[in-house]
Amino acid sequence: MLLEALREQVLRANQEIARRGLAPHTFGNVSGIDRSGSRPLVVIKPSGVDYAALTLADLVVTDLEGHIVEGALRPSSDLDTHTLLYREFPQIGGIVHTHSEYATAWAQSGRAIPCLGTTHADYFHGPVPVTEPLTAEEVAEAYVRHTGAVIVRRFRTGGLDPIAVPGVLVAGHAPFAWGKTASEAVEHADVLEYIARLAFHSVLLGAREAGIPAYVAEHHYQRKHGPKATYGQR
Repeated sequence: MLLEALREQVLRANQEIARRGLAPHTFGNVSGIDRSGSRPLVVIKPSGVDYAALTLADLVVTDLEGHIVEGALRPSSDLDTHTLLYREFPQIGGIVHTHSEYATAWAQSGRAIPCLGTTHADYFHGPVPVTEPLTAEEVAEAYVRHTGAVIVRRFRTGGLDPIAVPGVLVAGHAPFAWGKTASEAVEHADVLEYIARLAFHSVLLGAREAGIPAYVAEHHYQRKHGPKATYGQR
């Protein structure tokens, strides 16, 4: 069996998004990538398989072009989005796609999640961005691949760092999140849902979408992620 250690990480990560309520039914998937060999290989959840029934052998291994290297089941229908993000964002090692309730509500509204408080600023360096809607031509030509393309375009045109902003809302669709590993990607997906929920309630209570002062947000982000970070243990 290829990439057994990575398979175990990806299996646990897929089970975890179900356990945390981020992926009702089978509305979600996690992948991880191994870049250590002569060619990068991706391990991803198979399409439509219930998380509780998922096994190591069910996971599908593909190359970065989406060709199946090992596995008897069809890979996730979102495979082309994952592989495109791995090609364009070489810093990341795991990707999570969910349809978690509040983050999906912001995506369906076509609205970025503003940084309204320090909880958000601890994890995202600025608002959680939202993509442009896909065009009719993009949907007809290659919907899943163009889903990845609109994400990349949003980051390129906005000058965003995918490590500092570890997630995005696809307009009219749902969130994607990522990290250096599959397990870190799950953490970011969970945090994204939490701050989406906080932002929803804060806006209902009258919070200004301008959010907290930029210097407060910057202090909190750098405290956790900057070169002189003081959060956590050395």
